[in-house]
Amino acid sequence: MLDLADRKVIGWALSDSLKAVDTSVAAWRMALKNRAIQVQLLFHSDRGVQYACTEFQTQLKGLPVMQSMSRKGNCWDNAVAESFFKTFKSELVNHVEFKTRAEARLATFEYIEVWYNRRRRHSSLHYQTPAQQESYFYTAPMAA
Repeated sequence: MLDLADRKVIGWALSDSLKAVDTSVAAWRMALKNRAIQVQLLFHSDRGVQYACTEFQTQLKGLPVMQSMSRKGNCWDNAVAESFFKTFKSELVNHVEFKTRAEARLATFEYIEVWYNRRRRHSSLHYQTPAQQESYFYTAPMAA
């Protein structure tokens, strides 16, 4: 799960199943630990079953969250997430043959938490890292 304000990956999960509890719900719980909801939140995703199912919808109930889903067959509605996965695959997944799930999980953790969020610069962030942008965005005084 990406925060569009700073392009930081704030929630992720790796699973060998598509069960919501192992994928979208686990990533959502991580996202909530990493970033508290301070105002009305727009949660946008593709139309995957993991986001449309009752288990995930229940996680959003009672929170100031409005869910939005891409139009059917329109990848442009979710372009930032699509771009992240293209980058993730081209920079890591397509170059490594993982022998175990644990190895894949560790490599994913290192890619996201060490490289992508803290060191990888983004043109959309004026060549800042997500961590730098997060620091600026969440600590800069609000304009009157």
